[in-house]
Amino acid sequence: MKGYFAVGVEGVSKPMNLGNLVRIAHAFDASFFFSVAPRLNLARANSDTSNAEGVLPFYSYDHPSDFRLPLGCRLVGVEITDDAVELPRFRHPSRAAYVFGAERYSLSPQMLSLCEFVVKIPTRFSINVGMAGAIVLYDRLVNLGGYGGRPITPGGDVVDLPPAHSWGAPKSKPRDY
Repeated sequence: MKGYFAVGVEGVSKPMNLGNLVRIAHAFDASFFFSVAPRLNLARANSDTSNAEGVLPFYSYDHPSDFRLPLGCRLVGVEITDDAVELPRFRHPSRAAYVFGAERYSLSPQMLSLCEFVVKIPTRFSINVGMAGAIVLYDRLVNLGGYGGRPITPGGDVVDLPPAHSWGAPKSKPRDY
């Protein structure tokens, strides 16, 4: 899979939820983790048993106006809004940062204004931030991970698999000295 992605949360206040989201980001091989306006220290990610803090770069911003991303990285808000795209209909950018709202809160209007895309998981009601992170990152993996199409019938043969990659010799132009 080409590109990279990051995971972050705005206004997180529960250590177990933070740890769960950090662990999920680590499991899906995020490039970095960030928080915006956290109500607790990132070091208090109690349920992160994967030791992501020792592997992933962590960034913390006091306010959405302080928030920065690498050039070319597109911010995707995960929030239940009327105009949000349902996740199964969303095409993930190859370079993306996904930001989730904290428990009992939505993404702030300031954070939503920074998002290039807003997606929602088509559920009947809001779910835990860690669970939402797992669903979004799994959807990204399925869409961009090179798995091809799904079988037409249950248990059927896999269709549309991309060819296996083979490495060729380096190509270079001859030099005129």
